[in-house]
Amino acid sequence: MTVAATVEGASLRAVPQRRFELLRYFSVASLIGVLIVLTVLVYFYRYFAFEALEQHETQDNVAITHTFASRIWPKYADYVKGSSTLSVEELRNNPVVAQIHADVVRQMEDLSVVKVKIYDLNGRTVFSTDPKQIGQDKSGDGGFIAAKAGQAVSEITFRNQFDSFEKVINDRNLISSYIPIRKHDRDAPEGVFEVYSDVTAYVGELERATFRIVGLVLASLGLLYAFLFGIVRRADRTIRAQSDEVDRAHQQVIEYQALHDPLTGLPNRDSLTQRLGGMLRTLHRTDKKCAVLKIGLDGFKEINDSLGHLVGDATLKEIGHRLSEQFRETDITARTGGDEFVVAISGVGGEFEIRHVVDAVERIRKIVSEQPVITGGQVLTITACIGVAVYPDDGNSVFELLKSSNAALSHAKRERRNSYQFHTPDMNARALEMLLIERELRKALQDGQFCLHYQPQIEIASGHVIGAEALIRWDHPQRGLLAPSHFISVAEERNLIVAIGEWVLHEACRQNHLWQQAGMSRLPVSINLSAKHFDKKSLVDEVVGALAETGLAPEFLKLELTETSVMHDSEAAIATMHRLKAVGVKLALDDFGTGFSSLSQLKGLPLDNLKIDQSFVRGLPDDSNDVAICSAIIAMGKALGMSVIAEGVETEEQMSLLRALGCQEVQGYLVSRPLPADQYLAFMVSRKID
Repeated sequence: MTVAATVEGASLRAVPQRRFELLRYFSVASLIGVLIVLTVLVYFYRYFAFEALEQHETQDNVAITHTFASRIWPKYADYVKGSSTLSVEELRNNPVVAQIHADVVRQMEDLSVVKVKIYDLNGRTVFSTDPKQIGQDKSGDGGFIAAKAGQAVSEITFRNQFDSFEKVINDRNLISSYIPIRKHDRDAPEGVFEVYSDVTAYVGELERATFRIVGLVLASLGLLYAFLFGIVRRADRTIRAQSDEVDRAHQQVIEYQALHDPLTGLPNRDSLTQRLGGMLRTLHRTDKKCAVLKIGLDGFKEINDSLGHLVGDATLKEIGHRLSEQFRETDITARTGGDEFVVAISGVGGEFEIRHVVDAVERIRKIVSEQPVITGGQVLTITACIGVAVYPDDGNSVFELLKSSNAALSHAKRERRNSYQFHTPDMNARALEMLLIERELRKALQDGQFCLHYQPQIEIASGHVIGAEALIRWDHPQRGLLAPSHFISVAEERNLIVAIGEWVLHEACRQNHLWQQAGMSRLPVSINLSAKHFDKKSLVDEVVGALAETGLAPEFLKLELTETSVMHDSEAAIATMHRLKAVGVKLALDDFGTGFSSLSQLKGLPLDNLKIDQSFVRGLPDDSNDVAICSAIIAMGKALGMSVIAEGVETEEQMSLLRALGCQEVQGYLVSRPLPADQYLAFMVSRKID
């Protein structure tokens, strides 16, 4: 996810939240749920099972009562109805009771009935297999009342102690049924029969069935729980992972907001301090430098006051966006507050160059002011002042550099709008000189202030001139004739080198064709191609066009390439070189030995010449290393079928040694300085070459 996008809706305050423990809650809830389900299931199972048992036993007891009513009751009905006048003692000692007992026992044989009681309609116990209960009043008993009303009811008692027909039995499960005694179902009850049935065996079987069901249910619930537990545990891990991710994202948002400006999304002052400190620690171990550019928008207060803060904020966001897109990731772009921004750029190469800073300053001024800011229906033309401080010249710490750049910005604002100042006066002078040279170079291209001088190249063996190298000069209106060392680096930095190279190509071809028309020997002219010019896709077409336009034959043009341009993209470079060779021009590798060419790379290049760099020639004949290098280059060139030319030859000793080493061609002050076109023609005449 993009943190910058998250920042807009996020809060700066971290709100700690308790983690939702899904697995724990599931375990507790599942246990409670299992207990509830099991309890409810057992309860209803027992309820319905015992209800069914009671109904079954009630039906059996009703059948028993019907049998009693049809067989025994007629013998004792009168006794029961008239027993209300007898005392309890008289009832218990009445011989009819013994007869009833004998008849009841006989009828109940082989049945599960263990006790019988008979009540008259007043609720008095007139008979019981337990003699102690004869005479008791049961008129208020619910079962008796229901039976007296004509309804048979039963109830179960567990683990009871009771008197059976024969003896006292303990710990039994009984069902007692109150059943009305009547001859026919339509008749009114004449008495109440209470029958006690022993259902211990049934209850025991029911208990065992209950345990089996509980076990089965527990096993099923256990399997279901295990399955759900696995799902929930996986879900819990997912939730934890998502929660951790949310926490990390939230923490990232907090950290991002702590180190970034909420309006532009750029690093804020704290972040700038940290990152710039890291940059300085890295640079401290090297010989590189860096520059801190403090940028202040001109007249921004008036924009806020006249157009409102919404327009002002939109302007700051747009400028911040432009700055962040313009610089490398290794550079630092930050907003330090208000209308002020900071750009910190690290040095390139082993030594910091002023042109890199000037280039950065010009890029900032261009992106700020070149395109207007359109917001809220307003079209705003923005300019900025810039203050520059360089490490370590203007400070060794972050604090010192920011202080120096701020002082330089204040100075720039006092000067004028859309200006910049270096903290060090010497840097200001050098920067102004570079900008002045750039402007003057552009004017020189427009006004034709450049010219070519030609340095002759001779064959050592014969002394004949075999060609010339065209070298550019700037005929400056105030400073006079300037060598390339005064302006080529600026031209390369400010992207003017290609335009200058195109001019050199056309002018050298034109002049060589004019010499040939004037009757001078038809010799090639060499020109130097910069790496940027050589990388240009339309180079071959430009060469063909220049030859066609000037009328020069291709074999009289030699292009000198540097190792850097050839080795930058070797495959593309070799393809371009083959296309140039197909046109018919000659190719030379300039400054050979200063780069990193290997023999395997060199043998694949379609070259005509190798040029020994003058830095190796300068040490001849005294420097043994230079002698060895020159000897190796000459031998390599010969082995590859290329002629070798040494440049910068200034003494006879150098010439003699090169001749002894087998070098074929030379150029340098010993032969001639670079000459204007007319003087070069005179030189050729003096050498008796026409």
